[in-house]
Amino acid sequence: MAQSTTAPTTTFTPVASLAALGLYLRQIDFLVPVREQVKIVQKTVIHTPMDKLTDALVTILAGAHGIVEANTLLRSDRALQEAFGREACAEQSSIQATLNACTATNVQQLTAALTIIYRQHSRGYRHAYARQYQLLDVDLSGMPCGSKAALATKGYFANQRNRRGRQLGRVLASRYGEIVTDQLFAGTVGLTKALIPWSTRPSKCWSWTRPNASAPSCASTPGGGSIDDINWALARGYHILTKDYSRQRARKLGVSVTEWIDDPQIAGRQVGWVATPAPEYVRPVGRIAVRWKQKNGQWEYAVIITTLLAADVIAETNQPQAQVLDHQAVLLAYVQCYDMRGGGVETSFKDDKQGIGLTKRSKKRFAAQQMLTLLGSLAHNVIVWARQWLSDHEPKLRRYGLKRMVRDIFHISGFLVHNARGRIVEVVLNQRAPRVRNLARSLDVRLRPQHIAINWGQI
Repeated sequence: MAQSTTAPTTTFTPVASLAALGLYLRQIDFLVPVREQVKIVQKTVIHTPMDKLTDALVTILAGAHGIVEANTLLRSDRALQEAFGREACAEQSSIQATLNACTATNVQQLTAALTIIYRQHSRGYRHAYARQYQLLDVDLSGMPCGSKAALATKGYFANQRNRRGRQLGRVLASRYGEIVTDQLFAGTVGLTKALIPWSTRPSKCWSWTRPNASAPSCASTPGGGSIDDINWALARGYHILTKDYSRQRARKLGVSVTEWIDDPQIAGRQVGWVATPAPEYVRPVGRIAVRWKQKNGQWEYAVIITTLLAADVIAETNQPQAQVLDHQAVLLAYVQCYDMRGGGVETSFKDDKQGIGLTKRSKKRFAAQQMLTLLGSLAHNVIVWARQWLSDHEPKLRRYGLKRMVRDIFHISGFLVHNARGRIVEVVLNQRAPRVRNLARSLDVRLRPQHIAINWGQI
């Protein structure tokens, strides 16, 4: 048989590194659960609904803060389309129409698909429970939107009085920065109202990170410290580290403390054990009162509620185990552990808002907004996992946030090289890009099974 003499061809893309990641995601069949689970009832003219969901996801990964940017970031970039298995990109209005066609059933289907993806690729699901606690951080964040959008009500939105919107609830595996689940609520919903019904829905988010029902986990709920919320977690075997929701109860318990200790971490703050019994909880809990003076000279109180053992908090605060015998050190360790609980979920919200435009994509229909939210959650986890994959030869990436990953790592320009048969055989990254050589090594290891070479050169 005569061999083709057609020379290899190259296609330029400003996001060659993201294209290389797309090739790897195709290699591991990353989106197969979405393709198998999600069935959107919509007529296919050129692009299937799954094609358009893929286009929306890639658009978010490319740094778009609105689906409208699919026309400029993806539709005009044939190389990026091909890397993610697309021959062409749907027009942005077509993608929007698919999102608007989604129903509550489709939201459940996509949630189930993301559960499978999380179990396949996350470190949180494979957490070593025998060695340390799994930390789950739970909180809400305001999602402003138009007043005519479904379930858009007046609620708390930072620095925006009388603004309407929705609330995004999130469970984060704090040690790994992975989103376990996201759920959208009406704007008036607070964490005390959302936590129990949200966490007991059919696809239980808590079970995602607990392959073994007896494995120890610690749930931190900054604004969900009501008695019902705490008892809900305690009844299911979780350890808790939270703050009492009621200011009146905190003041009453604080006044009952007989011995106060100055906190060396924060000047003017004092801590002490609450000695009164707590029969309202279904399991024994420890309560630590914290007080500080306001500008008017009056004491303000808060109460930390926890089931963690002294040895646990000493270990979490990186102190010698001998400190377990020091009454004062243990008391301060509990407060320090609460202060250290991460703010991980708050940081993840900030990362998503800056890196992938979390609050910039708003749909009028509630199901459409939920689909967009879930695609954003998937994009968040893809970036977190990509940071892990690429840090094999570039450890400095472990300190990068989402914005820097999208801006600096995913936007390295280069070429995709095709052989005579049109197959991608090489990705050439811009040699002037920062950290490109170590990134190329990490990508080369990942794409070697596909016989795709990763190199760097002059662009």
